[in-house]
Amino acid sequence: MSKKFTLGIEEEFQTVCMDDLSLKAHLYEILDQDKAYFAEHVKPEMHKAVLEVGTHICENIDEARQDVIRLRNMAAQMAADQNQYIAAAGTHPFSSWTEQLMTDDPRYNQIVNELQDAARSNLIFGMHIHVGIEDRNQALHLMNQARYFLPHIFAFSTNSPFWEGRNTGYNSYRTKVFDKFPRTGIPEYFESAAKYDEYVEMLKITNCIDNAKKIWWDIRMHPFYNTIEFRICDVQMTTEETVAIAALVQAIVAKLDKLMRQNLSFRNYSRSLINENKWRAARYGMEDKLIDFGKKKEVFSKQLMLEIIDFVDDVIDGLGSREVIEGIPALLEKGTGSKRQLEIFEQTNDLKAVARYIVEETNKGLDVQLPWLVEEKQKELIVA
Repeated sequence: MSKKFTLGIEEEFQTVCMDDLSLKAHLYEILDQDKAYFAEHVKPEMHKAVLEVGTHICENIDEARQDVIRLRNMAAQMAADQNQYIAAAGTHPFSSWTEQLMTDDPRYNQIVNELQDAARSNLIFGMHIHVGIEDRNQALHLMNQARYFLPHIFAFSTNSPFWEGRNTGYNSYRTKVFDKFPRTGIPEYFESAAKYDEYVEMLKITNCIDNAKKIWWDIRMHPFYNTIEFRICDVQMTTEETVAIAALVQAIVAKLDKLMRQNLSFRNYSRSLINENKWRAARYGMEDKLIDFGKKKEVFSKQLMLEIIDFVDDVIDGLGSREVIEGIPALLEKGTGSKRQLEIFEQTNDLKAVARYIVEETNKGLDVQLPWLVEEKQKELIVA
C-alpha cells in the first residue's frame, strides 16, 4: 500500500481514589518532573480527575499498540504515586460532577464562562483516533464518506451506562452529556475543503469560535494536523479494545481512499439518517439493530460489524492489521465495555463492584499491582 495512513490515539482516563474508587483530582505538579516529555504525551483536561494521554505518530497498528501500552503504564504509575488508579470508562459509575475540581487554565476558563453548567458537567472520557491524510481535499471527501460508519464504530465502543449512581438505560450516556455542547455530533456534508473553510471562517468572524478546535464533531479534519480525527468513541477498558477500534478506523479510511482512487465512492447519506443510527448505538450498543440504508432494513449490529470487516478485507494486509481486525469477532462475543459493566451490576447490585471491574480491566497486563487481585491469588494458592 503506497499510503501509510499513520495513526495517533488519545485516551482520557479517570483518576480514582484507591480507597473507595471515587473520582479524585490528580496533582498536575507531577507533570513538572519532565515538562518537555509530558507536554507531548500527557495533557491536563477541563476536570482535574481526567488524565489524557496521546501517542506519537505511529506508522502502523503494531507501533500504536506498543505506544498505547507504554502510555497506560506511565499513566498508571503516575496515578499510583498519588495513591490512585487509572480507570477507563466513558463515565464514572457513581461520582458526581458537582464534586469535582476544574483545571485553572485560560482556555478552559473561557469555555466554562461561555457554556456554564454544560461545561462543568462535561465529566466524560473519550478516545480520539487520528488517521494521517496529507491532502485536505481528499481528507474532506473521506470524512464525508466515513460519517456513515460512525454509528457502527460507536456501537462497538460503548462503555458508559452509568451516570451519577444511576443506570441510565443507555449503553453510552457519555454522548448524551456531550450533546449539550454546541458544534457536536455528526457533521453535515461539505462539497469541498474550500466550502468547509468558508464555514469555519464564518464562525470566526461572527465570534462563535476563536479557532476550529472548538468544532467538536464526531469526526473532523483536525485544524492543525494533517489528519482525520474520529472523536465518537467512549474510552475503552482494555488495550485490546483500543487497538482493535483504531485498526478498524484506519482500515475504513484506507478502503474509502482506495475506492476513490478507482473513481468509485461510498454513498453519502444525510446527517439526519446517520443520526438515527447514532441514537440506536448510544441506546443499545451492539445488542440490537442498526439501519442498513442501502437495503432499507434493520440489521443486527453485530452482523453489520462483520460486514464491515469483509468490506475492508482487501486493505488490511497492506496496513499490517489483519491479525487485529480478525480478532474483532471474538471481542463482539465478549461484549462491549457497557455490556460487561451492566453484567457486573446485575450480579452484584453494587456500583463500587462495577468501578473495581473497570479498574481491573484498565490495568490488565500493566505493571501496576492491584491489591485485591494479589489477595485473591494468595487465597487461591493457600487453598491449592
